[in-house]
Amino acid sequence: MAKRKRRRTRRVSSPPPSPPVEAGLISPRRPVPGGIGRPEYATDGEPSRRAAQAVRTPDEIERMRVAGRLAAEVLNEVCAAVEVGITTDELDRIGHEASITRNCYPSPLNYRGFPKSLCTSVNEVICHGIPDSRRLADGDIINVDVTVYHNGVHGDTSCTVLVGDVDEESRRLVQVTRAAMHAGIDAVKPGGRVHDIGRAIEAEVDRHGGRFGIVREFIGHGIGDQFHTSLQIPHYFDPRAGTVFEQGMTFTIEPMITVGPADMWMWDDDWTALTVTGQRTAQFEHTMVVTDAGVDLLTLPSDGEPAEERFAVTEVDATA
Repeated sequence: MAKRKRRRTRRVSSPPPSPPVEAGLISPRRPVPGGIGRPEYATDGEPSRRAAQAVRTPDEIERMRVAGRLAAEVLNEVCAAVEVGITTDELDRIGHEASITRNCYPSPLNYRGFPKSLCTSVNEVICHGIPDSRRLADGDIINVDVTVYHNGVHGDTSCTVLVGDVDEESRRLVQVTRAAMHAGIDAVKPGGRVHDIGRAIEAEVDRHGGRFGIVREFIGHGIGDQFHTSLQIPHYFDPRAGTVFEQGMTFTIEPMITVGPADMWMWDDDWTALTVTGQRTAQFEHTMVVTDAGVDLLTLPSDGEPAEERFAVTEVDATA
């Protein structure tokens, strides 16, 4: 996890547009057919403690392109099903079956005991929301976070989607969060440093006069044959994040942006993280590889638009 740093005062423009999210019932874990390859934690929940390299081989990168493409396809399928009245457990079923159909293991399943095949984080839930019996309501926003394991490697991607008629401030939040992710992506260049990503994201978020905050407690990460490697990608400027980008490095950029202050708390399930204020939060994520020219996004579908474009927010005035 990232270290905390002093935060600027963030203003909150209005009360939360919806009541607090309440936990629903969690259904039993969904089975994975025996013929599908599994990560090391699939049985006992414990990820490997072995050291992982930051730079991938050409073979690993090509396999990650396939895993990333499949993750993007699953994410598109799940996001297309988002509508008023659907349960997040049903979204998990859709994502689970979409993964299995593509001969993929849904990476979140039993990772450190996580009980479901994807994460669904609604409204003020920052990340790691567990799919359950709660039905999506008109005006909600939801982040769907999909990771799949295929042919020995992982692909990780997420998108925040609007549910029905969503208020303008929440739409603005989603738009700003997506722009922040792309600011971070655009900052990656061979010879640059990891802290360039956080600097760019901070600059993008701070353009909006203190309206939005950046979550510090959850960050991007290295990825490859392991779901999370030791490479850490803060979404805020930390001068200590001085790792130099090298061609072949693979990692995620996945900023979590809040309306107002980014202080958080956890439910006693030890997974669900929420804003202290009850204000909403959004997230977008891609997996990428450093190239000689910058980065290639690995979590793009083979055909059509990625979820972040397909379900993009209609432009609102982000400075209003």
